[in-house]
Amino acid sequence: MPKFFIEAKQIQEDKITLFGEDVKHIANVLRKQIGDEINICNISTSENFLCQIEETNKEFIRCGIIKKLLSEAEPKTQITIFQGLPKAEKMELIIQKCTELGAKHFIPVQMERSIVKLDSKSENKKIERWNKIAETAAKQSGRDFIPKVENLINLQKLCNLIQKYDIVLLAYENEENTTLKAILKTVKNKENLKIGIIIGPEGGIDRKEVEKLVEAGAKTITLGKRILRTETVGLVMTSIIMYELE
Repeated sequence: MPKFFIEAKQIQEDKITLFGEDVKHIANVLRKQIGDEINICNISTSENFLCQIEETNKEFIRCGIIKKLLSEAEPKTQITIFQGLPKAEKMELIIQKCTELGAKHFIPVQMERSIVKLDSKSENKKIERWNKIAETAAKQSGRDFIPKVENLINLQKLCNLIQKYDIVLLAYENEENTTLKAILKTVKNKENLKIGIIIGPEGGIDRKEVEKLVEAGAKTITLGKRILRTETVGLVMTSIIMYELE
């Protein structure tokens, strides 16, 4: 059952009112009618409700709350993906699939070998679109949280953020010894672990960038004998981390 996100102000006693795009989606795509049930999540509290449609028109849909639902859709591990800025379609794929897998934040990073260069105007448009993709993926996959895509940062800003995480993993093709599995085996406290994943753009990460990131506290890892595309790395690492720690 698709999930719809609301803010707390949309709840009035035992009623919930939906507006805008949700109305169009429920009426025109899902073809829901009065009496049908839908799943609604309060984005502020992550509370889920099973609701029944009671009133509908072009402006809004009003539902009655049948009961609260117990949801375990959100992982305890909080993954942030620091993605070296790739081409647009690749970033969209990364956000969509990693949202489905449970990633919590996405931060695009301008790196030395990034092919794409964004000015402030195009950046704002991209960020807005990427956040919409994250929202759609969160709804489709039944998340209780919409991952946020932050503004583009540079390498120095990334280095400054590393200490805020319990572990920051850097997928590096020239690393031969340390594996993701080996790093995860060293984790003792798995509750609410904050993990950062750093991924280079299409051209990979420059050696000098790797040195700065390692100096700041990142740990380089290998993902095996085959070199993965930038849009594949985030999916692989998120999947493995969720499997091992969840």
